[in-house]
Amino acid sequence: MATTEQKNEHKFPYLLDGIFVTRPNQVWKSDITYVPTSEEYAYKTAIIDVYSRKILSYKVTATLQQSSCIDVLKEALNKFLHPEIFNSDQGSQFASENFYKNLLKNNILVSMDGKGRALDNIYIERYWRSYKYENVYLFRYKNIFEAKSRTADYVSFYNSDRIHASLDCKTPNEIYFENLHRSKNYEKFIKLTG
Repeated sequence: MATTEQKNEHKFPYLLDGIFVTRPNQVWKSDITYVPTSEEYAYKTAIIDVYSRKILSYKVTATLQQSSCIDVLKEALNKFLHPEIFNSDQGSQFASENFYKNLLKNNILVSMDGKGRALDNIYIERYWRSYKYENVYLFRYKNIFEAKSRTADYVSFYNSDRIHASLDCKTPNEIYFENLHRSKNYEKFIKLTG
């Protein structure tokens, strides 16, 4: 998925080899997927917390713009403790200076998948599969407005009600909030919000 906004791109190394994720906000991953509608394709950008599988932020748009990815990132950074590592593919939206500078200024390590290595981003790819088979393909959205509405419902369901065998049959919200105190920046967060 390419856009015309490809100035000042930078590729970062993949930092997750040998890393075992043991707490919320240790690693966030992001990606973009196509969302078919009867009228046109829409695009969904999302950020997932790897430990809990919680969708932290997302946006459905009619066009594939770098600004949408930045909006999703800023929303997640404003609502949640910051991750230690942020991982994405090498797409132009994530490799742009406008995007990665938001990570670096918050002291977040930037990691990028290897070219053609979808398994490097397996958690968000698995989420896309669930989202599409449990929602998109079932409802066959008529237009972007329906895509936005049904996606909001699905993300709420996914985070709050959808249990995961890999999470000991708990939901992403349960795992995230039960373990939030283990996040690296938790003590700093408590002091700031006090």
